[in-house]
Amino acid sequence: MFKREEDMPSNEVETIIGPSVKVEGDFTASGDVTVEGAVNGSVRTERHLRIGEQAKIAANVNAGSALVAGEIIGNITVRENLEITSTGKILGDIKTKVLTVAAGATLHGKCQVGEEPRPAKTERPETKPAREREAIFPLSAGGKR
Repeated sequence: MFKREEDMPSNEVETIIGPSVKVEGDFTASGDVTVEGAVNGSVRTERHLRIGEQAKIAANVNAGSALVAGEIIGNITVRENLEITSTGKILGDIKTKVLTVAAGATLHGKCQVGEEPRPAKTERPETKPAREREAIFPLSAGGKR
């Protein structure tokens, strides 16, 4: 009657929020999630998130990957690939590694796309030996800086 977890294919959707369902609060999952209804609060999944055409989300979203065909009002962070279809609408900031936006999609917000830049290693002058510091900050007359 019920499938055991080890019998389920890894690409099977684990959670579906149907078109007649409205979730209030924080929604967290570790597997794939499909939203066809409404969510107000926050949405978080470690895996794939699919937002259906009729879905309305007023929440900050965090997912491994995502496909948006409905509406999100809130910021969205996706670790890998974010795809916005022609019916998709995002009113908020986006942070993702790869972004695909179809013609006709709506996007109002800031986008940060690509690998997170790593700060360059710079050595502070006071951590260098005195001789090197003097080259950077030469002593003035009288031996004072």
